[in-house]
Amino acid sequence: MSATVLQCLPSSAHETSRLASRLGISMHEIEAHQFPDGELRVTAVPAAPTTILYVPLDRPNDKLIALLFAAESLRRNGAQRLVLVAPYLCYMRQDAAFRTGEGISQKVIGRLLAGIVDRVITVDAHLHRTAKIGDVFPGIEADNLSAMPAIADALRITGLDPNTIVVGPDSESRPWVSDLAGRLCVAHAVARKERHSDRSVDIGFADPKLLAGRPILLVDDIVSSGGTLIACAKALAAAGAATIDAVLTHALFPQSLISDFSRAGIRSIRSTNSVPHPTNAIMLDDLFVTALRSELGDSPALDKTS
Repeated sequence: MSATVLQCLPSSAHETSRLASRLGISMHEIEAHQFPDGELRVTAVPAAPTTILYVPLDRPNDKLIALLFAAESLRRNGAQRLVLVAPYLCYMRQDAAFRTGEGISQKVIGRLLAGIVDRVITVDAHLHRTAKIGDVFPGIEADNLSAMPAIADALRITGLDPNTIVVGPDSESRPWVSDLAGRLCVAHAVARKERHSDRSVDIGFADPKLLAGRPILLVDDIVSSGGTLIACAKALAAAGAATIDAVLTHALFPQSLISDFSRAGIRSIRSTNSVPHPTNAIMLDDLFVTALRSELGDSPALDKTS
């Protein structure tokens, strides 16, 4: 048995197989059987000294339980180090109690995962009021990777009009919007957002005239209900944008919303493969291969091809 193996849930087998091939290690699926009453029976074998768990935590509730049970089995059967690769990290948006009595999910999930794994690797976690990913996971290693290098590489390959303006939908998007624009050597702008509810937001721009006649690349980290993306696209269309294309890190929205995005003026939507989605067009494999180099021990040499 290799010193390092990859484990995944069946829903992530395709992504995990490709990553295992790049890393030169074996991959195994975690078996999760659901009883009629909803309880799970989880089987995770084999337990290598270092076991990497690749589990995107979209639609997270059953996955979290499966992860807990798998970690218990792996530890009991000899795993000395567990590394969780969660390309999308759930329950990060609730980092404070906005109304009396609300649970702070970020703290709960952070402590839960910190109690079962030794390292967490994620991408563009929703940390808008949290200083750093280490604050979420007390006492363990944690990496919050940026998807912007992978997105920039993909856009260079497909081509980008040099007159493009990279646009973020709110002030929270400024760090990754400015990062991506810098990598692509194009201009950027950030909208002002006023949120009324999960699905109701108002979007405006300080100087809409600067957007007129320009190709727009609309960038966001997480899209679930689609309200912000649609409102921003409508504001850009009203400002006279020549074209509007969107790039997202985490596509959590239902496929049925794609037609709504189109009606709002969005010509195309591309997402990373952080969660399986019809819009997936940008692979994050290189980010994970680099981040996992230190976990390989005596495993075969890495495949350096993309």
